[in-house]
Amino acid sequence: MAGTNFDPASLPTTYPHPVRIAVIGGTGISHLTHSGFTPAAILHVTTPWGAPSSPIMILHTPHNAHPIAFLARHGLHHQLTPSEVPSIANIAALRSIGVRTVIAFSAVGSLREEIRPRDFVVPSQIFDRTKGIRKGTFFGDGIVGHVGFADPFDRGLTRIVERVGERVLGERGGRLHVGGTLVCMEGPQFSTRAESHFYRTAISDSVVINMSALPESKLAREAELAYVMICMSTDYDCWKEDEEAVTVETVMGNMHANSETARVLVAAVLEELVKEEHIDLVEARHLQGQSGWACCSDLPARKGEAWKRLQWLLPESFKEPVEN
Repeated sequence: MAGTNFDPASLPTTYPHPVRIAVIGGTGISHLTHSGFTPAAILHVTTPWGAPSSPIMILHTPHNAHPIAFLARHGLHHQLTPSEVPSIANIAALRSIGVRTVIAFSAVGSLREEIRPRDFVVPSQIFDRTKGIRKGTFFGDGIVGHVGFADPFDRGLTRIVERVGERVLGERGGRLHVGGTLVCMEGPQFSTRAESHFYRTAISDSVVINMSALPESKLAREAELAYVMICMSTDYDCWKEDEEAVTVETVMGNMHANSETARVLVAAVLEELVKEEHIDLVEARHLQGQSGWACCSDLPARKGEAWKRLQWLLPESFKEPVEN
């Protein structure tokens, strides 16, 4: 893994215990071997939907050696465009090793003057501007399900990130914004100025824009995982006429300049989540069984490969159908 100082080949390829918490790293956070996190294993998981975008690194937290899973959304070498990310395999692979809570990280463009480059944002809503070319559901192929997605980001996780973020960023002179709508676009090109102005005016509480929140967050909900996204603003997209339009150079420059703060924030959130008092939230007990109840296909349809895949993903929710 880029930026690490150990040989991944020296790590075990199995891990004996369930891992409840995962970090999906995006642009700017490609690994978690910082702040005392110790690599413990590297897992090469296969799923009915193929392989995830990277091997899953298992790390132990600095103080209590709690296991944390890390997956690189765009691949070990950032070789996958947002449209190419196998989100369905990523979420399935994490679920299969025991994960129930996902902390996702993403670089974003700011759609508001008050959200400056290098500020952090935890949005509360998503507006979908992808083009339907990304595999976005575990259902289909003969099995129909409609999972609720009114609040795409877990409120309990958001409260913890807010509390920890205000403390950590306050100590480092950073700023955290909570709430508002994240616009998720297809990419990989950045917005036109017309599009950027449209998102600001047509979506009244839009705050940031990225290319990664969907279908990742929808699939996490279908997989009964608690999910929150921590965003770092790197630019003003292209709506701000007195600023240069966003470029990769701008994004990466701000990410690198603020990478240590981002890592400290993510590490502090993880250290809080592993506390015993958060076990119900971390195990996503409030989401257990919801996908099973969301399935509305009749018993005769509950068979075949599509049903077997759901049983692989959620064996507790998709049991063998029993005729009355």
